[in-house]
Amino acid sequence: MAGFKNFVLRGNLVELAVALIMALAFTAVVTATVDLFMGVIGKIGGQPNFAGWRPGGLPLGAFVSAVISFVVLSAVVYFFIVTPYTAAKERFFPSEEAGTPADVALLQEIRDLLASGSGPRA
Repeated sequence: MAGFKNFVLRGNLVELAVALIMALAFTAVVTATVDLFMGVIGKIGGQPNFAGWRPGGLPLGAFVSAVISFVVLSAVVYFFIVTPYTAAKERFFPSEEAGTPADVALLQEIRDLLASGSGPRA
């Protein structure tokens, strides 16, 4: 029973569950935005849905609709989620300056002292 309790209450599992719930809730927002853009594209093209388009008897309309929907979905996710998230992350949690980390610099100093043979004598 203790193993099950540790599994359920482990931080990663709870964080994953919260992320899944948030993703499912956010799906509705992204889907509505894509539907909005698809409606605008349909108004411009004169046809709201390409699913009925069958040139030469081939069902290419469903494929065209799926490709357009994918491109619009990708653009919405990139421009409305990824770009603002990246900017906010860099603003609030700036990346460390390029250079040697302190622990690596200390190890390099120890290596150099040992190589030169002029280290402290006990």
